[in-house]
This record gives sequence, C-alpha cells and structure tokens, in this order.
Amino acid sequence: MSKLVTIYGGSGFVGRHIAGRMAKQGWRVRVAVRRPNEAMFVKPYGVVGQVEPVACNIRDDASVLAAMQGADAVVNCVGVLGEHRKNSFDAVQAEGAERIARLAASTGVTTMVHVSALGADANSASGYAVSKAAGEDGVLRHMPDAMILRPSVIFGPDDGVFNKFAGMSRMGPILPLVGAETKFQPVYVEDVAAAAVQGVLGQAHGLYELGGPDVVTLRELVQETMDVIHRRRLLLNLPFWVASIMGAAFDLGSKILLGMFENKIITRDQVRLLRSDNVVSGDAKGFADLGIKPIATEAVISDYLWRFRPSGQYDAIKDSAKNLRA
Repeated sequence: MSKLVTIYGGSGFVGRHIAGRMAKQGWRVRVAVRRPNEAMFVKPYGVVGQVEPVACNIRDDASVLAAMQGADAVVNCVGVLGEHRKNSFDAVQAEGAERIARLAASTGVTTMVHVSALGADANSASGYAVSKAAGEDGVLRHMPDAMILRPSVIFGPDDGVFNKFAGMSRMGPILPLVGAETKFQPVYVEDVAAAAVQGVLGQAHGLYELGGPDVVTLRELVQETMDVIHRRRLLLNLPFWVASIMGAAFDLGSKILLGMFENKIITRDQVRLLRSDNVVSGDAKGFADLGIKPIATEAVISDYLWRFRPSGQYDAIKDSAKNLRA
C-alpha cells in the first residue's frame, strides 16, 4: 500500500499545492480541514480515493489525532493572519502546531513539515510573529528532525497580496499603503510546495528561509500589480501612527460586534508587522540548498491578474488593435 501523508490545512492556499504534488508522488493524501465539504475540490488531484478531505479542528487533541491515524508523515499549513473568536494566534499557530507535533511523536510518525513564516520572532512586538516562533519551538520540542519552512510573502493564483491590491484598485484613483518602504521577497507558492515535498520525502530537514529572486518594497510590489492590470493609481503611504489608529478602530469594531464583523482590512498587529522588512537573513538554509531555483513574480502574476484589467481578457486585444496601421 502506498504511503499516507496528512496535511493540516491542506485545502488552503499553500496546502492545496502540497497536496497536489504529493498525489503526483503516488502518496495517499488526507486533507484535514474544519469544513471538509468545502474542500471537495482536492479530490481530483489524484485517482479515485487517493486524496480525501476529513474534518479536523486543530484546537482539539482527539480531532488532530484521528486525522493522523496511519499516517507516515504530517504537514502543518494552518495559520491565521488575524485573530477571530477562538482562532487566536496562540491557539492556532503556537498551541495548534505543538499539538500536531506532540501527537505525531506519540503515535510514531517520524516525519513532519511545518510551514511557519519569515519574521517569526519570540521578541517581536507582533503577536503573529511571536506565535509563529512559539509554534516552531513547540514542533522542534517533539519532532527535532522536522522541516521548518519560513516563506516571505507568497504569491500565486489565490494569493492574498497581489489579488488584494488589484481588487482595491477598482475602488478609486488612490491606493493607501501601510509601510510602503518595507521590503519583501515574494516567493511563488509552487516553489514553497516543492520545498515541503522534499521534507515529506525525507530528503531535507531543519530550518529553511524561503524568498524569491527579487527584494522589493511594498510600493514596488503594488506598482508592479498596477502595471500588470493596466491601471494608474496614486500610491499614498499612510504614516504608521495613522494606520495604528485605523487598525485599533477596526479591531474594536470587531469586538463590539462580538466577532460578527471580522477585521480583514488592517489590524494593529499587521501594522506592527509592516514596520519590519520581510526578507531572508542569509543565516539559514534556503532554496539553493534544496536545489530549487525560485520563480520571479513577473513570470507568473499576469497569468491570474488579467481579470482585474479594465477590459479583462480583452485588454490584450485592444492593445494589439492600437498598433494596427490603416
């Protein structure tokens, strides 16, 4: 019988790409998610019965344990960008990650890949960064040979960065930015998935910082987005103190409404994160050590951002028509 990998958060942005690659490797893939009925799209990644979504709550021992029964390896891709109700940073990214590692070790699973984030830091002012660091520590406490991946901002067809700013460009001539000069090293989701697969196959262990070939500021990243979608917008940098007030107001609104409104605009914690650059340090291993040549944004983003152009897929035809001579 082929080997089995359980991917927690396997229907998410990164997890689905890892699931697809593991299915191509011939492994059985168990996709552990809160709402399996919304993850049925992963089933065609393999032959009939090869990829199966199952219900799992990462905050519950019994649920996590049931999802890993019989697994040869586990992958944790679960993470939250903002806290909402019971899904706090600590509950999901620290305690949840540690729970998977602890239960995996107790059941004899010897291989684990944990997707963390660049900027994970126990001394950070950001709760997100602190919880990511705590999650790494928890994983290594129980699975010292685990592979830890720290990607910079990830791009791909379903990303929350290029798509977000492209969507915002439809709202008006001005795009407000928080931390316009903060640096990032965008990394392609398929490259992150390829790195994770090496960990599952036992070909790599330890900590890897994953960044793409280019280091850009947030302003440059958004400008590249505007160039691709053929829109001209004024990029307005908001001072951090203004953004902090906005984030506090939105956070307060979410609390007053008892979580019925989830703050997906900007949180105070995200403002704290944007004060620091998000690039690889050079002190840890990276793509070169895995034999992976990372792909640049310019080679990919036009393939999925075209729908944000003024005329969608017809923009290219219109541009071509302008060059016709009578």
